[in-house]
Amino acid sequence: MSLAVTFSTIPEMFLNLTDKYMHDARPMLLRKVEGSYVPMSYRDVREQVALLYHGLSFLGVRKGDRVALLSENRPEWVITDQAVLQLGAFDVPIYPSQTAKQIEFILRDAGVSVIVVSNRFQLAKIQRIRDEVKTLKHVIVMNDTEDLPEGSMSFSAVLSLGELQHGAHPNAAREACAQILPEDLCTIIYTSGTTGNPKGVMLTHANFVSNIVAATQVLPITDKDVLLSFLPLCHVFERMAGYYTAMSCGASIAYAESVETVAENMLEVRPTIVVAVPRLFERIYNRVARMVEKDSPTKRKVFYKAVEIGRAKVLADKHGGAGVLLRVKYAMMKKLVFSKLSQRTGGRIRYFVSGGAALPRELGEFFEAVGMLIIEGYGLTESSPVISANRLDAYRFGSVGRPLPGIEVKIAEDGEILTRGPHVMKGYYNSRRATDEAIDSNGWLHTGDIGMMDEHGFLYITDRKKHLFVSSGGKNIAPQPIENLFAGSEFIDQFVLIGDKRMFLTALIVPDFDSIRAYADSHGIPYDDVKDLVKNSEIYKAIEQSIQSRQKDLSNFEKVRRFTLLENPFTIENGEMTPSMKIRRKAVEERYLDLIDAMYRT
Repeated sequence: MSLAVTFSTIPEMFLNLTDKYMHDARPMLLRKVEGSYVPMSYRDVREQVALLYHGLSFLGVRKGDRVALLSENRPEWVITDQAVLQLGAFDVPIYPSQTAKQIEFILRDAGVSVIVVSNRFQLAKIQRIRDEVKTLKHVIVMNDTEDLPEGSMSFSAVLSLGELQHGAHPNAAREACAQILPEDLCTIIYTSGTTGNPKGVMLTHANFVSNIVAATQVLPITDKDVLLSFLPLCHVFERMAGYYTAMSCGASIAYAESVETVAENMLEVRPTIVVAVPRLFERIYNRVARMVEKDSPTKRKVFYKAVEIGRAKVLADKHGGAGVLLRVKYAMMKKLVFSKLSQRTGGRIRYFVSGGAALPRELGEFFEAVGMLIIEGYGLTESSPVISANRLDAYRFGSVGRPLPGIEVKIAEDGEILTRGPHVMKGYYNSRRATDEAIDSNGWLHTGDIGMMDEHGFLYITDRKKHLFVSSGGKNIAPQPIENLFAGSEFIDQFVLIGDKRMFLTALIVPDFDSIRAYADSHGIPYDDVKDLVKNSEIYKAIEQSIQSRQKDLSNFEKVRRFTLLENPFTIENGEMTPSMKIRRKAVEERYLDLIDAMYRT
């Protein structure tokens, strides 16, 4: 186990950790300021949390109150989280991408009394709905800004309010922390949901602590590690894995400026561990593929030979070890080829952690071959979130690993994955009925996912229970594995399978625009913009060939017969994706119904 301290609640973890590393020169957090990463020491973060604790207390925040967080990843997110939890209150994280109307529902449902927002853009959303949220008393803005509206104040002003109280009561946080019990509520996280209003998942300190302890028994993290955080902290995956678990081991956490700057920030931070979603690996792979195709025939041959040797070395190591000749060849390719790929991630990656969606098997195998291991796990908000994970010394691509220690998993008669243990949520806020539907009388959480376990205990996810298609011919079809099959294509950015109650399968495809531009340039295809490329028959044929090559081993009823290329990606803003980047299948089908029907007419 690599926990740096012992604890039974999240505030106790923070206080014990900052006690231990108070005089340590290592940074606890890092953020980009005026073009450079600036460290925040354990002492600095502890001091800021203490001041905010007293400032919020002065504003009237008490045990059991709800404080919302509407912000991108930054140190103030962590500082607010810890101060709120030390008060015995619990926070309600909200995606910065959500609309004012979506935010209004969450604030009203949770009965939020204080909201902390990152900037004026987020503040404007709150101002539009403030009169509708009767419980909301204070709005705090992280960025220092002038002319704030009545009832709003800056983050720094709240810290100033806390200074006097902190000086008079320096041990108040420690005393308050002692009154917080493991079974007390820690947070309410509203699931984005692909249909209807979101539900508030109630997670306790015990839920998180059990998941942290179990995760650190599976994945080694030490106080020498540095993580780059870019997945939203309002999502439970990043909060638990990239924040609580990393912090509990004494690791340093650096915040990416945005999703778009991750590649640049990796070079600056040089992380040892990165928690990510499959889309990151798809982008890295596609970028590498484009660069290789631009190289000379000789360099392309060397690259593909290197990957071949990497795969052979991996396979040999799994079956008794590679021979001398293979080890020599691998060492040569590592120096000539793989080291260059490694440098693009900062050169220090020990392993990646992937979650949130299925990792295509071929991506995992490619990164493994070039010396960068991706460890995939599985979970959901209602399970705090991790249920299972692969291990560094026991992993299978296509699988989400074995259950974490202390967690039970079984497959129901209809194929649904059920789980039971200390990681299972307390329930849904304000919804006893939804809670009873999710957790049965024996304590099993019904995940809604369909899966199987092999004879070695590895869990495989095949699809969402509610997403299973039934063709007009009566065939049951799981769309997710088929969609994942095409996700690794360099030409495909987003892929939505269509076919429920239809005669055959079709697809809506958002191309990878960088890839099709590169293909057009190399094949002399003229175009003015992406609209020209989407309509171009040669581009269509190239994507069609990629699809045919990938689906050759599928059954006939699982094969995509026709597809339509789209000019615009699916986004959160247009309602076609959830804030956690899952496709809202119903919304997509409704919007593109005419295009879908046309594929079945021709």
